[in-house]
Amino acid sequence: MKYSLYAAGMFSLISYIFYKSIIMFLVLLPFCFLYPKIKKKELITERKRRLLGEFKEAIMILSSLLNAGYSLENSVKESLVELRLLYEKDNLIIKEFEYICQLIYMNISVERAFDDLAYRSRCEDIRSFAKVLRIAKRSGGELESIIAHTVGVIGDKVRIKEEIITMTAAKRFEQRVMNIFPLLIVLYIDLSSPGFFNIMYTTIIGRVCMSFGLAVYLLAIYISKRLLNIEV
Repeated sequence: MKYSLYAAGMFSLISYIFYKSIIMFLVLLPFCFLYPKIKKKELITERKRRLLGEFKEAIMILSSLLNAGYSLENSVKESLVELRLLYEKDNLIIKEFEYICQLIYMNISVERAFDDLAYRSRCEDIRSFAKVLRIAKRSGGELESIIAHTVGVIGDKVRIKEEIITMTAAKRFEQRVMNIFPLLIVLYIDLSSPGFFNIMYTTIIGRVCMSFGLAVYLLAIYISKRLLNIEV
């Protein structure tokens, strides 16, 4: 609901700045209900990023316990103990490992438990780990070395993603500022010099120009987001 209200506020601002028309606001109003869907995708992406970062730490602990001689099942259980020391109780990875431990207590194999996590998280790196774990367990190979290698690969990949996010943090902040800056400039001129933009709101050519400006503005926001969305 709050995202719909936020979208309504932004549409009212856009309607005022680009059209000064209550009719245009009413036309745009139904699109407010589309914004929560867009925001939901962003929140899911952010949740996946957080989960993957925590998952990296979890499997590094798991790998070290395997190398120390623990069985796979006991390594998972001991990993949960270590994770509780690292993170707060309501962290995503703690909840997931608690659920995995519950599945193990129900005599469900570790590989099936990680397959379930991979399916629910829809995260490619977690899916890759679950696949490698399943194959290594079935083949009866050197589980410790295989898991250690996989953990190293996933860890490097996650580390690169985190570095990219850190390096682009300032640019993301600049993007958010620049998204609102053009609106503030037009709003300032309109309030400080009443009537300055009247021709843009009262003539057909003016409305076409403002519509074109709005299209360019929205396109610029879209492109800037795409440029900062770097996939690894």
